[in-house]
Amino acid sequence: QFSFQENGWGASLAERLVRKCDVVNRGLSGYNTRWAKLILPRLISKSTGAESTVAVTIFFGANDSALKDLNPKQHVPLEEYAANLKSMIQYLKSIDITEDRVILITPPPLQESAWEKECLAKGDKLNRRNATTGEYAQACVQVARDCGTDVLDLWTLMQKNQDFSSYLSDGLHLSTKGNSFLAAQLWSCLEKKLSALPWLLPYWRDVDHTNPEASLL
Repeated sequence: QFSFQENGWGASLAERLVRKCDVVNRGLSGYNTRWAKLILPRLISKSTGAESTVAVTIFFGANDSALKDLNPKQHVPLEEYAANLKSMIQYLKSIDITEDRVILITPPPLQESAWEKECLAKGDKLNRRNATTGEYAQACVQVARDCGTDVLDLWTLMQKNQDFSSYLSDGLHLSTKGNSFLAAQLWSCLEKKLSALPWLLPYWRDVDHTNPEASLL
């Protein structure tokens, strides 16, 4: 949901793809895969242009991996999380969005000390653990392998030889730097799928001003 905010990764992709295709944001703050699986047919279907869809990203796990005892509303067991991802991929295939057009994104790492402050401010205990989030990230990578989709392992990439805290605004959600990192990594996955897309309508200098119909219709 936050990806279309200023400096969000979705907004960055939309800017890169202007005049080539529309970037549609169907993110829902706080949702997990159990809920997403149920509503996916309402978000994308054959009647909403599935045949012209060039790529779909599925980005879940940060909420599913919440600790069951401390956050039972959002928590989804690891095995169910994997099954839900597979179910969403199967649904997309059923409406002719093939696995080569699907990109799974793992949850980012959790910076526990920063997120604990957020929890304590609301009168709660720390309700997530980075190691647990990592298990869900591994499951997401495995689902991609099993189903033949691309995967962006954000959890691993953000922790590679560096302090990842600057990628997160509050220990959980992406900061401006984290959004830029995700946008750049995702573009590497998307570029080969989208590089051949033509511009929608000609560049203005290429329009025949004496006979615009010939250029535009």
